[in-house]
Amino acid sequence: MSTKHEKILQYIESLPVGDKISVRQIAKEMQVSEGTAYRAIKEAENRRLVSSIERVGTIRIEKKKKENIERLTFAEIVNIVEGQVLGGKTGLHKSLTKFVIGAMQLEDMMRYTDAGSLLIVGNRIKAHENALRAGAAVLITGGFDTTEDNKMLADSLNLPIISTSYDTFTVATMINRAIYDQLIKKDILFIEDIYIPMVDTAVLKNDETIYHFKKLNEQTTHGAFPVVTTNNKLIGMVTVKDVIGREETELIDKVMTKNPIAGSMKMSVASAGHRMIWEGIDLLPIVDDDMILQGVISRQDVLKALQLAQRQPHQGETIDDLVKNEIKVLGDEELTVEFNVTPQMTNQYGAISYGAFTTLLAEVGSFALKRRKRGDAIAENMMIYFIKPVQVESILTVKPRILDMSRKFVKMDFEVYNQQMLVGKAMMMFQLLER
Repeated sequence: MSTKHEKILQYIESLPVGDKISVRQIAKEMQVSEGTAYRAIKEAENRRLVSSIERVGTIRIEKKKKENIERLTFAEIVNIVEGQVLGGKTGLHKSLTKFVIGAMQLEDMMRYTDAGSLLIVGNRIKAHENALRAGAAVLITGGFDTTEDNKMLADSLNLPIISTSYDTFTVATMINRAIYDQLIKKDILFIEDIYIPMVDTAVLKNDETIYHFKKLNEQTTHGAFPVVTTNNKLIGMVTVKDVIGREETELIDKVMTKNPIAGSMKMSVASAGHRMIWEGIDLLPIVDDDMILQGVISRQDVLKALQLAQRQPHQGETIDDLVKNEIKVLGDEELTVEFNVTPQMTNQYGAISYGAFTTLLAEVGSFALKRRKRGDAIAENMMIYFIKPVQVESILTVKPRILDMSRKFVKMDFEVYNQQMLVGKAMMMFQLLER
């Protein structure tokens, strides 16, 4: 049975792309409070079903699937450049295929401007008109306006004209950055990418007995099950350990673990894996904001997904990627790593940033453990004893040393040198990701 929250989301998803919605309208249509409607609209925005624009409202946009080229809607462009919509509001749900910077003669500009494009241009009225007639939207920089005729043309063609106070170069940079950020986010695996949905999940009701657990265990060979109420609200977890030595007539409600650890759809797979290993659980229930069970993931699912992700090509470079690219391994027996400090890794003073330094140590530590055939590991905590300023383009030498190693944890010491001078010393604890 769906909750009010789920019903509102389903209703929003069923609306035609381009429809405008409001909290009051949803509350009236679905007969819920405005607070419930507001929370559902915010969730729809997080799922990229709608986009909210100041002075325009909330618009149903097309939910984009993961693809090789990430596209933005014109509604998202308005928010990115803090723009004002001058005309063509009904076309804000459309996606742009490319953007064109209008820093050339009008005829040359039009050669590159076609349907689905976004022309970024200043106070050039004729260019605004020609772009609209070519099927392109227009982004006017410098805070300029356009003619009433162009606004009416935009309305009739359902193509937005947007005005922003930023200059052309800044706007292009902001849009590029937004696309780049989405490419990075697209590469990150989330629970929603790998979870087993509710329809395929074996569950027990809180009023069932241990007899029902044993029957379900025989059918599925699973050793743990979520426990839910009649409306699928998660209230517990029950495992084989919980039922050992108990009577078959005893209620699940009496032996289950109440208030179990749960994850959400937007939790990253890496974060889920870390928590499952840390808490010692093999099955993680996935719930929504109202604790309604959406599905489950197992520790095996997480490890397989992480191993697969490591072999996939990445579209956008994070700081971790930049650090990895500059690592050069020296020595066969005693591991030593050489590292070049690039401008992207420095702070405002031109010295290596704290974030880049800690990422470097975590990467070197993981590499050292793989050399010892210990598989993947997650940095659990770090203590930096000291770090001296290291300027850009310096060559660092990192020497990791394992101090203690158990089945689950590794303690490691690091010394960092710049031209034989000790510039950093730290100790890290790693948690091993074992099956």
